[in-house]
Amino acid sequence: MSKAFSLLASVIDPELRAPITELGMVEILTEQDSSVDLKIKLTIVGCPAAQKIERDARSALSSFSEVKLEMSTMSQQERDALKEKLRGGKPARFNPFAQAGNLTQVIFVGSGKGGVGKSTLTANLAVALAKLGHKVGLLDADIFGYSIPGQLGITTGPTKVDELMLPPIAFDVRVMSIGFFVQDNQPIAWRGPMLHRAIEQFLTDVYWGDLDYLVVDLPPGTGDVAISLGQLLPGAKSLVVTTPQAAAAQVAERSGSISGQVGGEVLGVIENMSYLDTSNGRMEIFGSGGGDSVARALERKTGKAVPLLSQLPISTELRAASDAGLPLVISNSDDPVSMLILELAQKISRTPRGLAGKRLDISLS
Repeated sequence: MSKAFSLLASVIDPELRAPITELGMVEILTEQDSSVDLKIKLTIVGCPAAQKIERDARSALSSFSEVKLEMSTMSQQERDALKEKLRGGKPARFNPFAQAGNLTQVIFVGSGKGGVGKSTLTANLAVALAKLGHKVGLLDADIFGYSIPGQLGITTGPTKVDELMLPPIAFDVRVMSIGFFVQDNQPIAWRGPMLHRAIEQFLTDVYWGDLDYLVVDLPPGTGDVAISLGQLLPGAKSLVVTTPQAAAAQVAERSGSISGQVGGEVLGVIENMSYLDTSNGRMEIFGSGGGDSVARALERKTGKAVPLLSQLPISTELRAASDAGLPLVISNSDDPVSMLILELAQKISRTPRGLAGKRLDISLS
């Protein structure tokens, strides 16, 4: 292996999160002790990562006194080889999360109704899991009410390598949302079959990589999208978000019940907007007991323990950070709500992963 090639192994493609040398992007033309002539082949024309890759490559090769570097583009044959490598030899339009041997833990975050802070919590939870060192993907499945791109400050859509989409990465989280494909905040008016197809494409046509967690922001309620996801992501576990209010809790109970109907397991309940901290103590603006009520009701329905995992207070800081596109767990990790969300992420990461029925590639010889 040449010196230049070895040095370029430190250059990571920011979209694929792998060394450019492993992705077939480097071609050394000539190399001498003090000079090197090479090509770096980008996946597509106009690759948004081009400048960073070139800058990092020149930095890696700084020990050469003369570097002749040409930035070019892969041929179709080279792109096909790369796509096959990324898919691990699996066919196109392949859903990796539905396979028996897949170890990614899929977590649905749902609520019975809108306005309970589900998407804000989902965005911060995904980022918190990534902060703990996990490889995380975030699927914004709230087709009609998508908000994840804005909450994570993402302004660019996925890069397309032919039919394969490379999702944007924010705060070490791979993100996919219908919001990347909608212009000027136009409303989406789709029926069931189109919703199912969109969700299916987000799972089969996106390069998610090797994830520890795929966090899915569900739309409120128990409609077409929830049913489709239950079919496409068997074995997913659910978090149910509610407020303390009795009316919200009753609706959230229905949302949690859908997990049992599609074969999933309820990880627990999160009570958001539980109280407001004031100089005179806690004020329970939306009442109390909703989260515990949902947890007990789901225990009765599922026959399994359903814990109340967290009670998060009303927080103007959480709202402001989300509006700014900078999750609170990043902008202020010392904020009380930020610490509660990180604690929630730690609880989830400590949840044992069921391996029953999964094939482990272990050779006993």
